[in-house]
Amino acid sequence: MNDTPDPDRTPDPDPAVVARRIAERLGQLGLTEDALAQRAAMAPQYLRHLLEAGPAFDPGGFVRIAAALGLSREELVAGRADAPPGHEGPGPRPRLLDLTDAECWELVGTHGIGRIGLPVHPGPAVYPVNYVVDQASFAYRTGERTATAPESGAQVSFQVDRIDEYLGRGWSVLALGTARYVDDPAELQRLDGLPGAAPWAGGDRPRWVRIRPAEISGRRLVTG
Repeated sequence: MNDTPDPDRTPDPDPAVVARRIAERLGQLGLTEDALAQRAAMAPQYLRHLLEAGPAFDPGGFVRIAAALGLSREELVAGRADAPPGHEGPGPRPRLLDLTDAECWELVGTHGIGRIGLPVHPGPAVYPVNYVVDQASFAYRTGERTATAPESGAQVSFQVDRIDEYLGRGWSVLALGTARYVDDPAELQRLDGLPGAAPWAGGDRPRWVRIRPAEISGRRLVTG
């Protein structure tokens, strides 16, 4: 008998997490567990047993539960693939730790996805952009007169973060500085060749914007 774990096997979902997801969905729909049992064509006692045992006990039963809740089985068991982070709740004993400047730059890496905060009317606007890190600054591509194109010299913010939904951990880095357009041909050519330079949004985005932080700060969320 081989008891070696299969690295390709998807772990069974946590029954408590699935049960909480069902309870949240019942609250959205204004239903009780008894009403769910009736919709799923099962005895209330058996429904409660399934909530304790989890999807691995009776996969077909959870297909019926999901259908009764207006969800797919994947949405019920694993959650929405496109859901924003934060659905699983905080981890045990969460704490926030301040990051040093060096730790902030290490975490943001050489390139990735961040959010540019622009001072526009009637209020600040925040947009996701893919960025590169170059010479202790953030740079991203934009088009002429697009939403992500700031006024040259505008005071802006730039944020990068990472959330581990399963462990309830993460970090966030915030930079404050001045946005300037890059016009030097040699510098533009060098930026175009950096990893992560191609705009994820596609389209014609010939302008590079550089934000050299006057201030950079960050916090790390740890648990346990």
